[in-house]
Amino acid sequence: MIWDPQHECIDRERLKDLQLNRLKETLSLVYSRVPFYRELFDREGCRPEDLHTLEDIGKFPFTTKLALRDNYPYGLFAAPMKDVVRLHASSGTTGKPIVVGYTKKDLNTWSELIARIVSMAGVTDEDVAQITFGYGLFTGAFGLHYGLEKAGVAIVPSSVGNTEKQIMLMKDFGTTVLVGTPSYALHLAEAARRMGMGPADLKLRVGLFGAEAWSENMRSELEKAWGIRATDNYGLSEVMGPGVSGECIEALGMHINEDHFLVEVIDPDTGEPMGPGEEGELVITTLTKEAFPVIRYRTRDITKLSYEPCICGRTTARMRKVTGRSDDMLIISGVNVFPSQIESVLMEIDGISPHYQIILSKKGYLDMMEVQVEPTEKAFTGSFKDLEALEGRIKSRLQSVLSIGARVRLVEPYSIERSQGKAKRIIDNRKK
Repeated sequence: MIWDPQHECIDRERLKDLQLNRLKETLSLVYSRVPFYRELFDREGCRPEDLHTLEDIGKFPFTTKLALRDNYPYGLFAAPMKDVVRLHASSGTTGKPIVVGYTKKDLNTWSELIARIVSMAGVTDEDVAQITFGYGLFTGAFGLHYGLEKAGVAIVPSSVGNTEKQIMLMKDFGTTVLVGTPSYALHLAEAARRMGMGPADLKLRVGLFGAEAWSENMRSELEKAWGIRATDNYGLSEVMGPGVSGECIEALGMHINEDHFLVEVIDPDTGEPMGPGEEGELVITTLTKEAFPVIRYRTRDITKLSYEPCICGRTTARMRKVTGRSDDMLIISGVNVFPSQIESVLMEIDGISPHYQIILSKKGYLDMMEVQVEPTEKAFTGSFKDLEALEGRIKSRLQSVLSIGARVRLVEPYSIERSQGKAKRIIDNRKK
């Protein structure tokens, strides 16, 4: 089913005209209402009226995650707080999150875009969708929730955790659509097997997975484990949340909602544009956001674009699955984690040396993170009780800042390998 044929199957010339008009409006909006953008544009010698074609977007500077962090919490809002009806947040490079606001119109747009994406995946108003994303400041759960409701789908807002109860709800409620991270879906599949249940015992038929990178091999495992069609979707809190793009049932790339997002692919080192089919960093400009518009936001996600019409009938550009990142951000069970966040926590705790390593691994299908920390020699020679207390303080503080659990292991001073060059802080043992 095509939810919005008028825009999903639009002629590309008409699409470009629509994008250009919306881009002009967005540039004028941020220049008049967001001091950061006005100062940035003035410094770079560009103004909204300098835009005559879509290609002219290259005249305007990029927006980075650092800029979002430095304008915490509301410095980039283009709408007054009386018009903001929802706040979400994503992780930043410090303990402060990046705050994203939504007006009523923004929320309606978000729901419409999710309705498009779930319809692409073959979800209908006869389905029952179980959402296993964590509800809270994270955009994933609420974004899918209201978009699925818009499409007439019954929602089971089970959130994350309580594995055995999740399986019980699937069976008792007749869940047909599973929503969450692919790694958690595989973990649930293992749990179901241990409980003596398989695909024949449930009604699942579609998986809507996102919030972390996953391979075609994982897709095959998911489809075999659950007897479903597993589809990918993409988004990030800074520009909307989920809803930027999603796969149709052909699974030949994720269709981008281009009437709401102008996308570019650039060389991550030079910032120069890449051609169709060439790999680079995805850059997104919002075209319809009222509360929190962003201009040329560098996502750091690596992908490539195809502009060929899909056999499903949609004409919008498609992006390949994200294959990596151009910065040091880690994605652990769908949560963005920066090594600098961990370092900041460690450096504020007495008794810790500046030497640590982050070890990533898999336990079944779940991401696991262990932080190995060297205490100071004085702390290491203290009592066992004191070391236990130190370990507990680190673990508690990391949980508070990162919003995910991490194992903490104190290791002997000088046992972590030193480097004459850049320190090797991360050891990622997860299968690629």
